[in-house]
Amino acid sequence: MSLHTDQKRLTAPEITARKGGDPIVALTSYHAHTAAIADKYCDFLLVGDTLGMVMHGFETTLPVPLELMIMHGRAVMRGAKRALVVVDMPFGSYEESPAQAFRNAARVVKETQCGAIKLEGGRRMGETIRFLSERGIPVMAHIGLTPQSINVLGGFKTQGRKHDQWAEIEEDARIVAEAGAFSVVLEALVEPLAVKITKSVPIPTIGIGASAQCDGQILVMEDMLGLSPRVPKFVREFGEVGRAIEKAISSYATEVRARSFPGSANVYEDKK
Repeated sequence: MSLHTDQKRLTAPEITARKGGDPIVALTSYHAHTAAIADKYCDFLLVGDTLGMVMHGFETTLPVPLELMIMHGRAVMRGAKRALVVVDMPFGSYEESPAQAFRNAARVVKETQCGAIKLEGGRRMGETIRFLSERGIPVMAHIGLTPQSINVLGGFKTQGRKHDQWAEIEEDARIVAEAGAFSVVLEALVEPLAVKITKSVPIPTIGIGASAQCDGQILVMEDMLGLSPRVPKFVREFGEVGRAIEKAISSYATEVRARSFPGSANVYEDKK
């Protein structure tokens, strides 16, 4: 009996091979049912630590524990069958040393069965990216605006507005690529810099608030669905799910108070 299934899940090398080709489509996902829907259209799904903000009400991503990432990673893996699933490494789980990063990343991969992890940081994470990649853990890098560093950056600020910042950010991109990252997220970068980096590195760039010329795009699902109360400039709302939910709940409350729900179609009759 063959252990292989008909449907093959995308892998990190296949994402890397898309460099300069058809745009890579990605979204964040935190639960099985949205993962099952997005799986039909996305090349990879990111279990982002933004779940701390959009699902758990934290003001930043910093309080998110590793255990929470693993729990949501498992859920997304149960829902997605084709897309590569990438799980964010939360703040404090990888910065101390390559050994710490491997220990925690290995746990994420073993317990969720995801295909890759993502970590934030450019040149300072080069050694760690190489350490993980050489030991069998595909790494997606993340440069530009790195939300886990907002206390140092002074908030969620666009990066590269001044040309004297460009060289350092370009160096970040070069180093993570050379260290073995299979792709790199460019967040909140001025467009000309994002285009320049995309042309200069051999791995796919995934833009979020960067440029349409990046090799792929990602958004927080709740933002693009219209579920988030406030969104950055770089978000386009492709749906109005928040309004639809509010309308449905309002209608439900009205009917309950009027005793028109449940109706005859929603209750069980006894047997005659």
